[in-house]
Amino acid sequence: MATKHFLAYILLMCLSSFVTIFGAEKADTVMSLREVTVTAIKGGSLANSDESVTTINSTVVERLGIDNIKQASELAPNFYIPAYGSRMTSTVYVRGLGARIDQPVVGLNIDNVPIINKDNFDFDLADIERVEVLRGPQNILYGRNTMAGLINVYTISPLSFEGARLSVSYGTQNTWRAAVGVYSRRLPIKDFGMSLNVYATGTDGFYRNKFNNSRTGKENQWSARWKTVWRPAQNVIFENAATLSQTWQHGYPYAPAGSKVVNYNDTCYYKRLSFTDGLTVKHSFRGVDFSSIISFQYLNDDMTLDQDFMPVDYFTLQQKRHEWALTADFVARGSSGIWHWLGGMFGMARRTDMRAPVTFGDYGITQLIENHVNGTGSAYPIRWDERSMVLGSSFVLPSGGMSAYHESELRLSDFSVTLGLRLDWEQAKIRYHSQAETSYTMYNATDPANPVPIQNVPLEIDERGRLSKNFSQILPKLSASYRLPGSLGNIYASVTKGYKSGGYNTQMFSDVLQQKLMEKMGMVMLYDVDDIIAYNPEKNWNFEVGAHLNLLDRRLRADFSAFWIECTDQQITIFPPGTTTGRIMTNAGKTRSRGVEASLRYNADCGLSLTASYGLTDARFRKYNNGKEDFAGKHVPYAPANTLFIGAGWNRPTPGSGILHGYGLDISARGVGRIWWNEANTVTQPFYMTLSARARADLKPLTVELWADNITATQYDTFYFVSIGNAFLQRGPRFSCGVTLRRVFSTD
Repeated sequence: MATKHFLAYILLMCLSSFVTIFGAEKADTVMSLREVTVTAIKGGSLANSDESVTTINSTVVERLGIDNIKQASELAPNFYIPAYGSRMTSTVYVRGLGARIDQPVVGLNIDNVPIINKDNFDFDLADIERVEVLRGPQNILYGRNTMAGLINVYTISPLSFEGARLSVSYGTQNTWRAAVGVYSRRLPIKDFGMSLNVYATGTDGFYRNKFNNSRTGKENQWSARWKTVWRPAQNVIFENAATLSQTWQHGYPYAPAGSKVVNYNDTCYYKRLSFTDGLTVKHSFRGVDFSSIISFQYLNDDMTLDQDFMPVDYFTLQQKRHEWALTADFVARGSSGIWHWLGGMFGMARRTDMRAPVTFGDYGITQLIENHVNGTGSAYPIRWDERSMVLGSSFVLPSGGMSAYHESELRLSDFSVTLGLRLDWEQAKIRYHSQAETSYTMYNATDPANPVPIQNVPLEIDERGRLSKNFSQILPKLSASYRLPGSLGNIYASVTKGYKSGGYNTQMFSDVLQQKLMEKMGMVMLYDVDDIIAYNPEKNWNFEVGAHLNLLDRRLRADFSAFWIECTDQQITIFPPGTTTGRIMTNAGKTRSRGVEASLRYNADCGLSLTASYGLTDARFRKYNNGKEDFAGKHVPYAPANTLFIGAGWNRPTPGSGILHGYGLDISARGVGRIWWNEANTVTQPFYMTLSARARADLKPLTVELWADNITATQYDTFYFVSIGNAFLQRGPRFSCGVTLRRVFSTD
């Protein structure tokens, strides 16, 4: 690791010297961007919108050290992204809605390009210009995966900034980061800019595996982003961004709930290689803005789990996946007098090839098969011939969809009314191949001291199947807004339908195969393949009222909202009871979620800024019976009841020509909870808070920042689940601290 830190330092110094030699001038760490070339294509001004939105600008991004969407958790009320498992685990909860596997309820756009698979949400991104968190259904304009909200991330454009941005960071647990961004407009083509960002991170993590004293939170990641922007005419803009990233980590530090000590015998890791390329074209012609957003996305990952998370030879899962996706979005918007309109068409094609074999070891074969068949004191017991057994499963999952959408706004003096409609169609298919080849021997144990083998029985399964589902939906929206006198802001009310299509579970096939083996041995099969792997669409109605206010001569920004959500067939992830080995997405009958949100932001002339956000959600089952227990009235698990963020920042420039030309201090606290960990609400994580601080000195050559997280060493759990009858959890990160060095060169 010392070599990596030394190389990062040398790279930083070399690039610093390079820019200095060519006459670049210094710039402040927090910069005012000259212009933004391609911004939100579909949305209008968010300051007085008819929905709940939180904007995190570049100043806040830099002062809080935000380089991925998980670090924006809690800054927006009722917006929570827990950190557990691995970077494959990117669950987002908003207003009581969330999905741990398969499709998310919150979408992610990077520079207007949608990231299709939520397993690719968690990656680090350098030079973020701003982050927008929209809460409530965004299906009308953005379609799939946005029934609870949308995250828009925008990066710095090479037409807005020219120069270089460099940073290195080192902290506890051998955590390091290095980022280099080079931006240039000095090219032969007029209004043509290019940028290249390279970002690398690594850490040893906070967790150790007692079994072999290895690090279970260790990871390394790198990414490269090449962005090109060209404006050949005043009314035409081309922007292309290509990102290649790779992640490797020893993840999944799950520990038994009793001991809270990670202790398992097989390796758990996650590897991911991803590539995304998105081309955005915007053309204005005779008062109408035409835009297109076309993307190609590739994901190649490998997850290996000691799925029992115990120091015994039970069973392991390896999931290898290749995925390709194409998206195309064509948008037109314009206005005529009081009428402002937007319409478009969206298409998506996606194919996933996956192999997910489960390997049963000696202990797993004994516990899950032999003990079930033999019972107690059987006169004719069986014994598996080989003490390792592979249940193989492979899948091809092609899917695609098309949508047409329109939104019209009538602006009548201080009032505005918005009507929206989306027609959505999607198809999901699965082709599966399940196979197993094994054998067992039956014994005559009438004399228990001398069992005699009487028969060898081969078992072979080789099954293939195809399933297909079509989903279609009409999604309406109605909202009204009133602009308050002067520039005080607005109040609004809206009714919107949200929707998330259904799909197929794949992680239950090992259980299905296990049941088929036992059926061949004369036992009753519990699962029907068509029923256990399919789940239905989720639908909701979001009723909301709110206000966006500018007070105290615009120094105080206040946002308030109250919502009520009625949800049908909410998709929830469960670990089936008993000794099953998989997890499935299933549908709860009906749920209800209601709550309030408030955000305040105050900026004083003395350099003091105060920020606070609070979200309250009461999400409960109205109707949900799993066949064994009725959960009506219980809280929906995993979604927090409260989120809280409190931040204070003080930044002062120092006049003169000395070495120190500015300093600052930021202190923030984040709170989350209560979180119910199961449908019965018998296990919970109480409300907890963590404290962070960052102190900065803007020196003449560079900016030095000291930072610390979880200063109070608060102990809390980020995840809890029950598998094969055992309860596991993951504890939150402990206290950490470090130092960051930044340097910004500007040729503007």
